Amino acid sequence: MADHLPHSGLRAGGPAGSTAGQPAVASGASSGQLDAEHTPVSRPSTKSGRQTGSRYAALDLGTNNCRLLVAEPNRHGPGFKVTDAFSRIVRLGEGVEQSGILSDAAVDRTLSALRVCANKMRRANVSRARTVATEACRRATNGDDFLRRVRQETGIDLEIINPGEEASLALAGCAPLIDPDCQNALVFDIGGGSTELIWVEIDKATGGEARVLGWTSLALGVVTLTERYGGEEIAPEAYRQMVEFVAGELTAFEDGHGIRDIAAGGAAHMLGTSGTVTTLAAVHLGLPRYDRSKVDGIWIDVDDISRVSGLLGGMNFEERAQHSCIRRARADLVIAGCAIMEAIIQTWPMQRLRVADRGLREGMLNQMMTADQTVSQGTD
Repeated sequence: MADHLPHSGLRAGGPAGSTAGQPAVASGASSGQLDAEHTPVSRPSTKSGRQTGSRYAALDLGTNNCRLLVAEPNRHGPGFKVTDAFSRIVRLGEGVEQSGILSDAAVDRTLSALRVCANKMRRANVSRARTVATEACRRATNGDDFLRRVRQETGIDLEIINPGEEASLALAGCAPLIDPDCQNALVFDIGGGSTELIWVEIDKATGGEARVLGWTSLALGVVTLTERYGGEEIAPEAYRQMVEFVAGELTAFEDGHGIRDIAAGGAAHMLGTSGTVTTLAAVHLGLPRYDRSKVDGIWIDVDDISRVSGLLGGMNFEERAQHSCIRRARADLVIAGCAIMEAIIQTWPMQRLRVADRGLREGMLNQMMTADQTVSQGTD
């Protein structure tokens, strides 16, 4: 995998509690206008310039989840305020590894969620949007047919982004949480069908910009691993095999960048953005129910993550399903997420992990708003 992402120069160390943090550098993001029912979301917008009161939308259709954010720019300074949000587990990629196609049931579930998203964007009078699909649509042979049906039935014009763009957007969304006092950070996004890892260096000479040294996208995630190894009731031996398999997939990235030696010196930290990481953080905190305000931006000792993974691995499916921060929809997938997390921890012995409940959607919103702000300034 190539070592250079499409975007770089992202600022580390923004306010931990901020929804958006610092804006990311924009580059070629498709955008559009939703002005009537079944009007494509990704049609090029006739509006330019970041305007007070403008509404933006970012939709991320992954292998497991369908997520939407609607936001407007902050009146003063960078960042944005979320005005509406939506998230639903749709498991679009269910069975794709075996069959190579998106199943009828998965497509129907996903279309139902996308109709909700389209209605939310219309009600919000969104002036610019970006709507993307990731690994499940990249891999499925009927992915293009699915996109055509989505456009016809919902008006949403999905764009299948490549792994490099996915990694770049994830970094753009969570870069403000990177510790600017560190030398390096390992940013990772554990998805349903793929896992992205980005190795960055904090450039003190430029005020703490996160410069990408290397990245990779692995075609494995919580859905694909669960389908391969099981998830409802998984034996310790199967779990060990899962961890070893993922660790083997990480070897090439370590060999190419020598991250382990830097990590051992204590000058680097991890930054995780995914449902797996946020779920483990919520369990670690003992929250009665998931609360983003208590999870996003917190620091956790890596040993505590391993302890929580062991705790969840010792539960049966029903025990996990009854946990208020996991629930039935994630009760099988969380074990695969723990295995991926364990493989990352074992490969790179860092002491601290920062948790990000932000990622692709925030990256897309920042890029659109920053691009409009640049256009507006250029025409003043």
